[in-house]
Amino acid sequence: MSLPRIAVDAMGGDEGVRVMVEGAALARRRHDQFKFLLVGDEARIRQALENHPNLRAASEILHAPDVVSGDEKPTQALRRSKTTSMGLAVDAVKQGLAGAAVSAGNTGALMAMSKLALRTMPGIDRPALAALLPTLGEHDLVMLDLGANTDCDARNLVQFAIMGAAYSRIVNGLESPRVRLLNIGTEETKGTGDLQDAAALLKRADGQLAFTFDGFTEADKLSRGDVDVVVTDGFSGNIALKAMEGAARFVADLLRRSFSSSLRSKFGFLISRPATELLKHHLDPNNHNGAVFLGLNGVVVKSHGSASALGVAHAVAVAARLLEENLTERIAADLARVGEEAIRTSGRTNGKAAVNPEVAPAAEKRA
Repeated sequence: MSLPRIAVDAMGGDEGVRVMVEGAALARRRHDQFKFLLVGDEARIRQALENHPNLRAASEILHAPDVVSGDEKPTQALRRSKTTSMGLAVDAVKQGLAGAAVSAGNTGALMAMSKLALRTMPGIDRPALAALLPTLGEHDLVMLDLGANTDCDARNLVQFAIMGAAYSRIVNGLESPRVRLLNIGTEETKGTGDLQDAAALLKRADGQLAFTFDGFTEADKLSRGDVDVVVTDGFSGNIALKAMEGAARFVADLLRRSFSSSLRSKFGFLISRPATELLKHHLDPNNHNGAVFLGLNGVVVKSHGSASALGVAHAVAVAARLLEENLTERIAADLARVGEEAIRTSGRTNGKAAVNPEVAPAAEKRA
């Protein structure tokens, strides 16, 4: 059975066509059964494909005359979705011309276009932005939401937990991921009413879900490796993600400064270089690239704008893996286990949840 094509927004990202095409070519070496729809300036794409005959043989080009700029507001980008490379890549998924779309362009615009074109799955109120974060454990951490929804009620958080667990089972190969809610403490009495209600709903559904709910976790424990999926609202998730990124840069810069401070330090660097190279590899966002908009009727993957060809390859590989493992169908099956009505009507329904596609950009830097 032939697998659906992957649509690649070839114009997105800081480096544009060259890196996007090179990344797609690298990804196809691992997933050679996939074909590609490269969307963007046809002349520039054809020129870039000259260096990648293997990808060229497996690709079609869809010409797009316009590009979404990095600082363009989502509302403005939506009005030009029929002529931009990003808009046409997402539309290809809607029209069935591709099974997934990958873009390294404007995150807010991509979220807005994807939600409008693909709509949310039955039983899902809000899509969520999920990413993979490095940990000290055997597996990366799936964290969501990272900026798509600034304020969430209990049912949103429960839906995020179901989607995040399905994603973790695919990307990390876990049979029953450990899921926790991000909170200001691990005690059952801590947190907002919505967090309390979400925890109660998840506890009541324990045994019906394909994951284990382990209660609450705090932000300083995210990288320990003792949890597989962390669920939070997009406001808190975006802040936590930026804090983690800042801490990683701080450690890297501090080591660089320390190793260059004296001749003895430089000699010490040579001795410890294998360890520092391992640290660099572990913290390199290119090795965790590919944030996913979960909860849509289709697969959309966001590569961070500054990704190298290797980073783009990781993002494309994420899209391929999700298509191979039928992510959307898995989420639908998990929703059916607990009952859509139980999730939609239980807990606090104060209507505060609001999608804010303009808050999401931090997630593109890690996954």
